[in-house]
Amino acid sequence: MLFRLKINAKNDEIKFGKNALLLKFFVDTQKLDKQLESFLGLLNLKINPLYKEKFLDKETNEIKFHSSEGDPVAVILKKIKTDREFNSDFFRDYLAGLMIKLKNEPVDSMTLIVPPFKDFEKYFAGEKEFLRSMAEGLQLGNYSFDNYKSTAKKARPFEVNLHYSDNSLLKRVVTDTNYVMNAVFMARDLVNEPAIKLTPLELASRAKKELALPGVKVIVWNKKELEKRKMNAILAVGGASDNPPCMIIIHYKPAKSAKKKIALVGKGVTYDSGGLSIKPTSGMLDMKADMAGGAAVIGAIKAAALLKLPVELIGVVPAVENMIGGKSYKPGDVIISASGKTIEVKDTDAEGRIILADALHYVSGQKPHQIIDFATLTGACVVALGEIAAGLFTENNELAEGLLQASNTTYERLWQMPFWSDYEKMIESEIADVANLGPRWGGAITAGKFLQNFVDPDIPWAHIDIAGPALKHKSRSYTEKYNTGFGVRLIIDYLLYTINNGK
Repeated sequence: MLFRLKINAKNDEIKFGKNALLLKFFVDTQKLDKQLESFLGLLNLKINPLYKEKFLDKETNEIKFHSSEGDPVAVILKKIKTDREFNSDFFRDYLAGLMIKLKNEPVDSMTLIVPPFKDFEKYFAGEKEFLRSMAEGLQLGNYSFDNYKSTAKKARPFEVNLHYSDNSLLKRVVTDTNYVMNAVFMARDLVNEPAIKLTPLELASRAKKELALPGVKVIVWNKKELEKRKMNAILAVGGASDNPPCMIIIHYKPAKSAKKKIALVGKGVTYDSGGLSIKPTSGMLDMKADMAGGAAVIGAIKAAALLKLPVELIGVVPAVENMIGGKSYKPGDVIISASGKTIEVKDTDAEGRIILADALHYVSGQKPHQIIDFATLTGACVVALGEIAAGLFTENNELAEGLLQASNTTYERLWQMPFWSDYEKMIESEIADVANLGPRWGGAITAGKFLQNFVDPDIPWAHIDIAGPALKHKSRSYTEKYNTGFGVRLIIDYLLYTINNGK
């Protein structure tokens, strides 16, 4: 990380260092002259008076100027248009982008005067979410993955001071955000790690290390244990690799009694060559990130433990490499899964759903109140929704409502897809209980329908296909350069929603 970012929640007299930046927002309905008059009086600074509306940068909606004497060295007034394009991600996206730019600027601190919540309350679920979007933006813009750069820059101190009318609330939000972002960064590190380093057993090892926290227990089933438990679906997909498969099982139990037990399942394909149905080179380049669902589960449980959330969590990550060799599973094979249901293999590149079959069957046996799985499952979902949204598949309206609410709050966006029984016919097999691939059309839905075969029908379940937003994309400043860690913030907000609403 280039910056050692320290966020201080302060509401006392505004003070600056020698290389400081001051940032203030104002909405377009407020008169700029009055804003500046009160602002300059507060600072008691002599500032080069290039502050007329005509000096507003029309592209960035920023007015920038430098003090003629004293500190700060630079001031940015950011004009905000609260029009139809404004949304709850504005501050997160803008501040992340600003932090990225500041990495190449001679600035060692920033003071941010947080605007009044009343000016933006209709866009946010609440005041906490308003403040959280800013704290998250500052952190997200500070992320980098340069472990393998021989010329990586050394970290330098950078301090951010936030000023707000309710200092007590701000401090609580900043503290909680720091816990969540610690977990997000861990998940991002896992997803960005090259597959040559992050094998299935190494993923398990890092999970154990990261989750050495009160209330958390991690066990790892190795190949021998998987064979004992007849988890032939996981074994088939991982059978050709020199790096053996495993299944990571995480249990978080809060100190206080929990009213709800929720299971989180994450696809953990640490590398996907496509198997015998081999991908082209261009299709393999991002396949180190095919374990992003597993990373989201590990990260979410870490955040929940750090926050001491009063909900019991079971996390399951089947981890494999889908490789090519003499022991590769083959198109035309029939796999007897741990549930006893048989799977006809029509394409070895549809491997994620196969390993999730064993994981979902296992976790159903733990009798949680809900099951949610995360998987970079299909390119079809990216075709349907683009890179900016994950597909939500469920028949449970209450579960969908909570997840969509969390999506709106965190801006880790979900779109609920159709999940009618009509699609089940598309994966029928003549020789097995179910085929792992249907026709070209509706591929994201039929993949979800495949998974449904291995979930206890009496347990509310949601499948989230994160194939698009889990990988780097250009829709936001904080997703452009590195794989994203999608799902951690989403699931934490969902857990808070269920706790606060007694769902």
